[in-house]
Amino acid sequence: MIFYVYFDSYGHARSVMNRDQLEAHYNGDPDAFLRAMNAKEQEAGAAHTTGHVGTLRFDTPEALQEYLNSLGDEITGFYEGDADNRPYNF
Repeated sequence: MIFYVYFDSYGHARSVMNRDQLEAHYNGDPDAFLRAMNAKEQEAGAAHTTGHVGTLRFDTPEALQEYLNSLGDEITGFYEGDADNRPYNF
């Protein structure tokens, strides 16, 4: 299955559509999906948005959700010291 995922400027997944939903709502155009999501963020108060739409292929929606839930684990692991990381002063 192919999924279209809108990621905001921070890389957070904000909206997901499969191919059929994209066809029904945006005539199959990922750019139209991106414009709609950016407009929605601007209405919510963001002055400037720089999101993007990623195209992902997974066998099931559950596999997609598992992937999306894992995003950011490498950053969390770094700050929580899950690996042998050199300490930095930020």
